[in-house]
Amino acid sequence: MNDTIDLIVSATTWIIPVLLAVTLHEAAHGFAAKLFGDDTAQRMGRLSLNPIRHIDPVGTILIPGLLLITAAPFLFGYAKPVPVAFHRLHPQRLGVIGVAIAGPATNVALAIVSILLLVWLPSFSPAVNDWLATMLNQSLWLNCILAVFNMLPIPPLDGGRVLTAISPMPIARVLARMEKTGMIILIGLVFLLPYVTTQLGIDLPVFQWLVLEPANALVRLLADIFA
Repeated sequence: MNDTIDLIVSATTWIIPVLLAVTLHEAAHGFAAKLFGDDTAQRMGRLSLNPIRHIDPVGTILIPGLLLITAAPFLFGYAKPVPVAFHRLHPQRLGVIGVAIAGPATNVALAIVSILLLVWLPSFSPAVNDWLATMLNQSLWLNCILAVFNMLPIPPLDGGRVLTAISPMPIARVLARMEKTGMIILIGLVFLLPYVTTQLGIDLPVFQWLVLEPANALVRLLADIFA
């Protein structure tokens, strides 16, 4: 019984940060789109802070759950993308950039809030303080990882959309066509390639190079500024 309770308590230190991180990330895209003239997310009921409206069964539940069960060294997840009619944004390029960076910027803001709450953590019982400190530390890391990952310059990630918006039209068209295949390329580069090279005896930690190390640098930078 005690083991079950301990497992539930431990799981909540991840579940709460994951729900907040992915929900607010997607909601931020919708609010930014509304600011630039597109109310698609609002009309479809996605301009909401209700996590249920943004939960993706695979990205919000299955993947984080499997990572938790397998004791992976990091946690990752995503929500259902908020629908945005990019052609309705005005001004067009600035709108695309604004909508794209709104999600990662929200994750950075959540990381900063986590640091500030850690610094000003009230004094509760030792058990509650340990739980809060663990949850806030994991919120800090998770949000920095999500911010860095989503800003990778590969469509359809947010960084890819920023790159598309600032590129000359011929390059932008090529990048825009990558929206449908970019995620396959990303999975191959970040997950399948390291797995295959590991089987060949070659260490190629792409995810560590592209995401974990920059996220670690971001954590240190935010801690230096706000702690």
